[in-house]
Amino acid sequence: MAIVGYARVSSTDQKLDVQLDQLKALGVDKVYAEKASGADAERVELASLLDYVREGDTVVACKLDRIARSTQHLLNIVETLNKKGVALRVLNIDLDTSTPTGKLMLTMLGAIATFEREMMLERQADGIAKAKEAGKYTGRKPTAKAKSAEVVTLLGQGKTKEAVAAELGIGVASVYRIAKEEKLRMTAQP
Repeated sequence: MAIVGYARVSSTDQKLDVQLDQLKALGVDKVYAEKASGADAERVELASLLDYVREGDTVVACKLDRIARSTQHLLNIVETLNKKGVALRVLNIDLDTSTPTGKLMLTMLGAIATFEREMMLERQADGIAKAKEAGKYTGRKPTAKAKSAEVVTLLGQGKTKEAVAAELGIGVASVYRIAKEEKLRMTAQP
């Protein structure tokens, strides 16, 4: 039974020291640490931690927002851990899913998150309706996915991925993703 720590900061100029010190003081056996945005970045160390832990282990994070992007993400992580027989402790809110109180807290967090999401969607729909009435609602700007055909065309003209991204006002990563999807689509055709 191991105690496995997870520490994360959102940007390269932030330091992991405080979290690492808290985890070491707790006596963790292994620490996974990374510098990655909670919202966008692929969190390789978190994925490695989830793969590494075994039944009877406990995962420890200093703060809830360090391990999960949202309540739904937290619930997904806890579900993954539960299937493996692993508990989660979050130090700053004294959450421990191995206890009845911790399980209750988690259930309440899930209910509150669902309620907040539904309320936000309702407010958003009201706002959109008012904006449409006022003639101010134009909808979303086209996403990279909507520009897939343009990306493929420009790449076919020999432009670099960076040049295509700049010309279309999308991220280079989106261009790479679209190019990969197109390649897969072309190889799947008879």
